[in-house]
Amino acid sequence: HVQLVESGGGSVEAGGSLRLSCVVSGVPYGSACMGWFRQAPGKEREPVAFFYTRDSSTEYADSVKGLFTISRINQNNTIFLQRDSLAPEDTALYYCAADRVTFGSAVVCFNRQSEKYGFWGQGTQVTVS
Repeated sequence: HVQLVESGGGSVEAGGSLRLSCVVSGVPYGSACMGWFRQAPGKEREPVAFFYTRDSSTEYADSVKGLFTISRINQNNTIFLQRDSLAPEDTALYYCAADRVTFGSAVVCFNRQSEKYGFWGQGTQVTVS
């Protein structure tokens, strides 16, 4: 049974920090894409940051490079998304996503269409004011 459980969203003042967590269970960890999408009000869902578990490579959207950090704890299959110096444009519903990908890379994970990700978290709202 696959399950992705997110936590860590909330309302934050601009300039503050936030760390989102996603506990992933049931997805084979040795060869998988795992990461984060977000959807701002009135906009389409967009990829934020991904990693590929086989080689630990990471890939970020150009708009968030140097601002967000994706990381993980292998032991309990938890992935994180950290953002310092939050800005109002970071306001969005953030989703954790994962899928098995036998031959891939972080770039492959990042460019993978959201519709092709088979497993999703419930979403966590981040509001920056």
